Amino acid sequence: MTTPAHENDPRVKRTRQSLLQAFISLLEERHNIHSISVQDITERATVNRSTFYAHFEDKYALLEVWMREKFHHTLESQLPATSTLQTSTLRLLILAVFDFLALWQYHLKPADRQFVPFFEVALQQELQEVLLHWLNQAPSSVPICQETGEITAQVISWAIFGPAVQWSRGDQTITKDMMAQHVLDVVIAGLSPVVTVT
Repeated sequence: MTTPAHENDPRVKRTRQSLLQAFISLLEERHNIHSISVQDITERATVNRSTFYAHFEDKYALLEVWMREKFHHTLESQLPATSTLQTSTLRLLILAVFDFLALWQYHLKPADRQFVPFFEVALQQELQEVLLHWLNQAPSSVPICQETGEITAQVISWAIFGPAVQWSRGDQTITKDMMAQHVLDVVIAGLSPVVTVT
């Protein structure tokens, strides 16, 4: 994903937001991602193609930002702002992932199925960042080195994300709450060599 050199510049933020809004507007009209081109986005945002490419490598980079933002906002709305690595917040996080993926699968159009692996990787990475943030803030008798924290966050994110994907695709032989409890048990066991979750 291309990030402009001056991403904190208000003008850069406004342009990126304008491009994202143009994409969202087109998506609401056309109801599928496949039919939206960079040209469509730039025309709607009233910018030229070079401006688009100064902010995003391609349409897929914009899609990744859009999906990550949607997921991030969902997590923010369902988790307390002061969330830390605790059993209660892990459970809320797991349930939020299950809900988001189930809703996403419900709204996914057949023409957009080609984007599923791309979106899944982006969402898993966003989940990994949340977990890494929590790990970095967790009290520990032995400091967690960066590599251990990153690998742990990656493994735990997949331990949550994998079952949530399967469940959202229709493998719902048990309830979401029961599934979340099974995942939570595995997650806490996976975290135990690194940090104690209370």
